[in-house]
Amino acid sequence: MPPSDVSSLPDALFSADAVREIDRYVIDQQGVDGFDLMQRAAYSAFRQLVRHWPDQGPVLVLCGAGNNGGDGYLVAANAARHGIEVRCIAVAPTGKLSGDARKAWRKACKDGVPVLELGDLGDLELDELFSQAGVLVDAMLGTGVSGAPREPFAGLIARCNSVAAPVLAIDLPSGLNATTGATEGDAVKADLTVTFIGLKAGLFTGQGAAACGSVVFESLDTGDGVTLSGQPPLAHRLDWGTTRSWLPVRAVNAHKGQFGHVLVVAGDRGFGGAGLMAAEAAARSGAGLVSLATRPEHVTAALARCPSVMVHGLIHGSELPSLLESATVIVCGPGMGQGAWGQQMLEQVVDSGKPRVLDADALNLLSSRVPILADNHILTPHPGEAARLLDCLVPEVEADRIAAARRLQETYGGTILLKGAGTVISSEGEVVDIVSGSNPGMATGGMGDVLSGMIGALYGQLGDARRAAGLAASVHLAAANVATQSKGFMGLIPSDVIDALPTVFSQAEVGIMGSREGS
Repeated sequence: MPPSDVSSLPDALFSADAVREIDRYVIDQQGVDGFDLMQRAAYSAFRQLVRHWPDQGPVLVLCGAGNNGGDGYLVAANAARHGIEVRCIAVAPTGKLSGDARKAWRKACKDGVPVLELGDLGDLELDELFSQAGVLVDAMLGTGVSGAPREPFAGLIARCNSVAAPVLAIDLPSGLNATTGATEGDAVKADLTVTFIGLKAGLFTGQGAAACGSVVFESLDTGDGVTLSGQPPLAHRLDWGTTRSWLPVRAVNAHKGQFGHVLVVAGDRGFGGAGLMAAEAAARSGAGLVSLATRPEHVTAALARCPSVMVHGLIHGSELPSLLESATVIVCGPGMGQGAWGQQMLEQVVDSGKPRVLDADALNLLSSRVPILADNHILTPHPGEAARLLDCLVPEVEADRIAAARRLQETYGGTILLKGAGTVISSEGEVVDIVSGSNPGMATGGMGDVLSGMIGALYGQLGDARRAAGLAASVHLAAANVATQSKGFMGLIPSDVIDALPTVFSQAEVGIMGSREGS
């Protein structure tokens, strides 16, 4: 399955409650019949099913009790009318269906869809139905469900995830929290998710990034219902397509002094590569000047790898202030260690009061002291570092990544970039941003060091911490995707991403040149 065409997705991301309110507004205030809306959703999902799996074989639809189940029954009805072999399993007894879901079940039966009551099926019959299916349609649990799925849903989710047939999820995969992207039990692993009315934030962060597969959005011709309903978005979705216009315009007579001087403070003994990767990434991200303050034993290797970086070997923190004076932005923490050397470096960086990006060991050191509030710093924790900064457990962070990013921002100020699939960015007084997309090849040491260098370089050029964080995270992912095309996921290393940065940035240069020429 190819990745989502994110260019076709809206930017506003909503909570599950907000989407339900939008849906209610469309029905109650705009006069759209609820069953008609359900039919539109089902036809949209059926159209995507045929588009992605035109010759896949029998379709098996798993239907729950609410409107999500009603969508499933109508998808099956569409399949039957088009001559496709289809069956429904009524996970919730049909005798308990009500409202539009009951209308949908009756229509499916009228159109000749075999509806099998789950309670009448034994394990062997279920095994046969699942093994024969060419496509599974998950219409079991909708946005109104929270907590771990109970039986019989839990068992059917496990069956969906154990067979080879592709899975189409209606609105969201069963078991996924539509607001937070968390799962308290198992969730369906969909190949394609067709979602309606408003994009749910949980589809793009946490477990949502893994559970949803490709995401297709269908507005169902609700027009301005989202806007008129008055429901505020929970987050804004970012990707390279939406952030590339943030890159600064470069005049023909531009010079290095206009694009910031990034000082990377990193690399205690044995961890010299972390600082070097951050510095090289900063250089590849358009910084006018890049300096690296590291242990003396790393100087030779750093110069050999990247001679454009000005490398300084420091034995003690007292040597750092003279370098800090000329820096526009400081990147502090990669491979810095938590010993005396790292502590001295962090103290000097914080005391300078200069714009800074704190990552890795700088965050670990920060978590052991009284929180430092600052408007001009960017903290870039992964979930483990975030848990230490918040004095909680990692599962608490992952249970609601958006809330965790907000708590970090309230505690430490500035801009927070919470790493992971569906990176979350939070700054004071703003709706959070979520960088949509993920790449499993990035799950290797050093990727965060590359990102911190990129953020520092873009912070120096833009002068805007939030935009620098969002732009860097989206470019970072885009570069990893480019590198994966030749290296694969398992073979991807941080230097591959650095090498791909010029290719990705060049995709925006036509627009930059056009903006300059038209000014």
